[in-house]
Amino acid sequence: MKAVSVLILAALNCWAVTPATFHKDLEPLLQRHCQGCHHVGDIGPMPLQSYEEVRPWAKAIRAAVVQKKMPPWFADPAHGTFLNDRSLTQAEIDTFKSWTDNGTVEGDPKDAPAPLHFSDGWHMGKPDVVIQIPQAFHVPAKGTVPYQYIVVPTNFTEDKWIQSVEIRPSNRKVVHHINLSATPPSRNGPRASTSGFFTSDAEARMLAALKPGQEPPQFAAAREGDLLETFVPGGLPPELQPGQAKLVKAGSSLMFQLHYTTIGTPQEDQTNVGFIFAKESPRERIKSILVYNTHFTIPAGASNQMIGARAEILHDVKMVSMLPHMHLRGKDFQVRAIYPSGESEVLLRVPNYDFNWQVNYYLDKPRVLPKGTVLEVTGHYDNSVNNPFNPDATLDVHYGEQTWEEMLNGFMEVAIEPTTDTPELLGPGAGPFLPMNATARVNAQPVRAAGR
Repeated sequence: MKAVSVLILAALNCWAVTPATFHKDLEPLLQRHCQGCHHVGDIGPMPLQSYEEVRPWAKAIRAAVVQKKMPPWFADPAHGTFLNDRSLTQAEIDTFKSWTDNGTVEGDPKDAPAPLHFSDGWHMGKPDVVIQIPQAFHVPAKGTVPYQYIVVPTNFTEDKWIQSVEIRPSNRKVVHHINLSATPPSRNGPRASTSGFFTSDAEARMLAALKPGQEPPQFAAAREGDLLETFVPGGLPPELQPGQAKLVKAGSSLMFQLHYTTIGTPQEDQTNVGFIFAKESPRERIKSILVYNTHFTIPAGASNQMIGARAEILHDVKMVSMLPHMHLRGKDFQVRAIYPSGESEVLLRVPNYDFNWQVNYYLDKPRVLPKGTVLEVTGHYDNSVNNPFNPDATLDVHYGEQTWEEMLNGFMEVAIEPTTDTPELLGPGAGPFLPMNATARVNAQPVRAAGR
């Protein structure tokens, strides 16, 4: 009997799960899901690149991953799979739990994966060229800061295919968003200065007098440029695939649209952008499109107001990515394709939108959208007292550039043939989409760098 007991005990020991260790089990997960933001100089509040850095935060990390607050990922898995899915599987969550619950053992350093290296803070790697706005912008301690529009020449003497583009503010604390577009020289308007800020006192007054959704006339030329990239809270640089690239034509200027917010003390920012050039001619050109709505009302106290917009695709394209954008009252967001056959498909659903973590969702397999497909975006908004982020539940809310106002923007990237050079990929041919908001009006622009 004793011999049998010994055998049973030995078998149980063989089947017992070995406690997770940092270097063997946890560090690979941190590299795959966390260190992109949690490294020195980036958006994460603390670096998570070594055992010494991670150990003091063990319980907080465990809680965040068990509650699925971290890493930030909000796409409904029932609709699409995505290349940049940062979510953890249950097995990976269990690894975090095991490591914390069993003593946060470091383990053998020989088991550690090769460390990740971040090139001077660039996610994408070392840029081929860096372009900086010409002077630091001084953000006051208080008040509303009008959007800043800065034009900087690229000095590119030949067309450049861009494999990677990354916007890097020098002071993330005061940057609400940055939109970057490239405007060919023939489209640079007469007021397109090449060195400095557009917002003189007179221009600031003109900007303040614009009606919701009305575009500053001197920036109208930017409509015909290409939106290259957007910097938003929690966002990471685009993940273009081999053979994909964006085009910046020779002699183009870069248009920076910068939205700064005050934080109680004077600050300054001098943003720059890095480019990595494609090493060979691309098979697909990536262009940005935008389906949005600037004419709507969210009544005071409304807890589930729906707003929508539709636009028709004018050429065959492939959907590559989708980035929802709303402000503090945004609850959920959906992108749906209605095909010429009458069939429809939800391409992206974000059931719990989080303004602090705005994600560009890259499809695992680009979706073919034939000419005549209608893209529909919808969002729900909570303007009630039950929304803890609501700036003021007693006010009706309309479209506006500032955070206490609202937006419905569906930023998307599509792939087309490299030789295709059409200024417009979208048209409003589908007509208004007014399921619950009689004041809404639909807008569709192919490349306008609308405010975020």
